[in-house]
Amino acid sequence: MPVPSSSKRKPGFSGKKSSSEKDPARSRSTSERRPDKVEEARILMDQRLAKKLALRPAQKPSKPQAETANKKNPESNLTVNEPMQLMPFLLERLKDQSRTTIKSLLKNQQITIAKQVIRQFDHELRAGDVVTIHWGKGKVTLKDPQLKIIYEDRDLIVVEKAAGLLSIATQKEKVRTAYSVLSEYVKRQHPGNRIFVVHRLDRETSGLMLFAKNPDTQFSMQHNWKYAVNQRKYIAVVEGKLETGDGSGKGTIKSYLWESKALIVYSSNNPEDGQLSVTHYQVLEIGENYSLVELELETGRKNQIRVQMNSIGYPLAGDLKYGGHVSSLKRLALHAHVLSFIHPSTGQTHSFETPIPKSFEKLVSIGK
Repeated sequence: MPVPSSSKRKPGFSGKKSSSEKDPARSRSTSERRPDKVEEARILMDQRLAKKLALRPAQKPSKPQAETANKKNPESNLTVNEPMQLMPFLLERLKDQSRTTIKSLLKNQQITIAKQVIRQFDHELRAGDVVTIHWGKGKVTLKDPQLKIIYEDRDLIVVEKAAGLLSIATQKEKVRTAYSVLSEYVKRQHPGNRIFVVHRLDRETSGLMLFAKNPDTQFSMQHNWKYAVNQRKYIAVVEGKLETGDGSGKGTIKSYLWESKALIVYSSNNPEDGQLSVTHYQVLEIGENYSLVELELETGRKNQIRVQMNSIGYPLAGDLKYGGHVSSLKRLALHAHVLSFIHPSTGQTHSFETPIPKSFEKLVSIGK
């Protein structure tokens, strides 16, 4: 007998309750256990990963970029927070660098402030200055056989000039001078840089010279020269045995200098003839034909030492213009030995000294 259509079963319908229908609680329990297995697997993976990481050596912490040499960043800029000297500042900020390394950076012109090379370890820093360390090659150097930089900052340059090099240009020579060499040097640092003459040395005189790097410094030094310059000493070889009456080897020459139209300077005892000029001297060594003398200027007139030493009968060796004769030196025996001055910007005293030329000592010792 056919079954009524209303009673037909749908495909897949068994007429029995599914397991979920039979026990809802059991179904919920099964679904809740599935996340537990996933969590267990994740924990197991984390544990395995932790074991692998534990076997790796610990990495050293990286050093601060601004205080180490970095190939990607060859320069480090360090800002000054309070006034202090350069060396203590560098030792504090470059803790991973030795004192020897820092001295090498200074020597090789690898430290600059405001694009100016700083060489002196005791350079006075101001709050707000930015000290740049050039970890690679130094920025700009001066390599000249007749001119050597002794000191440089943002305002001044002190150089040692060789005999034979003019201080500044003349009508006969307008290119090769101490001024032109330094001008080229500072323009290589920055095209807008300039050099300003503060004082001069005779062409055949060697030794220390001072140049300004801006007009304000030049004006300050020139117009306050008498008070700004503490000491200027020269070393000279004079002809003859310079002996003083009291045996001390010390003496003072006081006279009045004036210059003729022929550009020759003369010495006079008459105050009305010229400008007061004072030179103090100390005999260092007496040889058979020459004497080694240290001279200190109280005034700074043109050719002062040369004229005054000739006026007392002891002309400088090699000074053909003022009574001297040709010597084995083949140059004027005069060397600017000591220069000390008060810095116009900082008020600090800066003193510089160069060695006595060995050729001077050798000339005096001949025949002893």
